[in-house]
Amino acid sequence: MSAILALANGRLFHGSAFGAATTVVGEVVFNTSLTGYQEVITDPSYRGQMVCMTVSHVGNTGINREDVESDRPQITALVVREISSVVSNWRANESLHSYLRRHAIPGISEVDTRALTRLIRDEGVLHGALCTDGTKTAEQLIALARSWEGLDGRDLVKEVTCRETYAWTDGTKVEWIPVASGPDTRSQATATTAQRHFPLVVAYDFGIKQNILRRLTSHNLRVVVVPADTPAADVLAMQPDGIFLSNGPGDPAGLPYASQAVAHLLEAGIPTFGICLGHQIIGRALGGETYKLKFGHHGGNQPVSDVDSTNVQITAQNHNYAVDDASLPARVEITHRNLNDGTVEGMRLTDRPVFCVQYHPEASPGPHDADLLFAKFAQMVHGDVKRDA
Repeated sequence: MSAILALANGRLFHGSAFGAATTVVGEVVFNTSLTGYQEVITDPSYRGQMVCMTVSHVGNTGINREDVESDRPQITALVVREISSVVSNWRANESLHSYLRRHAIPGISEVDTRALTRLIRDEGVLHGALCTDGTKTAEQLIALARSWEGLDGRDLVKEVTCRETYAWTDGTKVEWIPVASGPDTRSQATATTAQRHFPLVVAYDFGIKQNILRRLTSHNLRVVVVPADTPAADVLAMQPDGIFLSNGPGDPAGLPYASQAVAHLLEAGIPTFGICLGHQIIGRALGGETYKLKFGHHGGNQPVSDVDSTNVQITAQNHNYAVDDASLPARVEITHRNLNDGTVEGMRLTDRPVFCVQYHPEASPGPHDADLLFAKFAQMVHGDVKRDA
């Protein structure tokens, strides 16, 4: 079946359909990662977006049950130059085509992805409409793309956050059972006696990736995940040793409830670590502003400078918004900057044990240059770093 991708500027891209047969609208972005398409398409941060992969060949290794960042694909559509008709990997359970079709996600191949990427780079993020079932004309698709409301100001987090609090143990979700009495009133919903003595980290799920949870628990932290709209008072009642603010999709300005809760939590003096959307929410909780980038940062090759170690880290990133450092209060110290465009990539508070980064240190997919940030947070939570430092 032929497919048509129409952009709001009138540009058309014709190709071959794969995945689901349907019509969708979304924000078109490009991702420069060379590997890890499975992690990309299951990353909740891509909610509402059509992802154009700049790598020329996609689908070779199929889909397996382990390399997912959430329980389903989160993208609106996938755009590729060529999709492999052969799956060759011993871990694969099904093909990319079958996986996307099963989850009602459309794809288009045989597209000049270099031309599409350059177009986005020059004009900025574009709205697009994709038809893979032959029911829409090019003119109808252009009209759909132009009339789509877009993502600015929308709350996409409510579509991806968990519905109930749960504990993350040994790579799986388990029931969270709060303890109402006894010397330790915090959650004991972990599998082993040893884990019950690990420090407790409460993680806000704004669209959290599973590899973030794996990295946190690898440092002997007991993690309980709460829905995005959980009030600060409920989190403080758990008596956490640390607070984690996750990645997630969309515009941080559309999440006033999150900024209000985080503003309250920051003053509690509990070690706090934010990634991506969590970083932006911290910025807004401090009274700062966020703004939309021209075409965002999506991929595994973003250079970031670290003021503490005077080196450069190559990082994985996935975001369309950034924190305006000019709007931040004096208590905020900028710790990292993007070397391509100078945007804020990291910051910390000078009077609280709080730090955050715009990029993804768990790197799924991507380089592991920044993985040490999980160890830094774990040291703060375990008490190896002074909480007033």
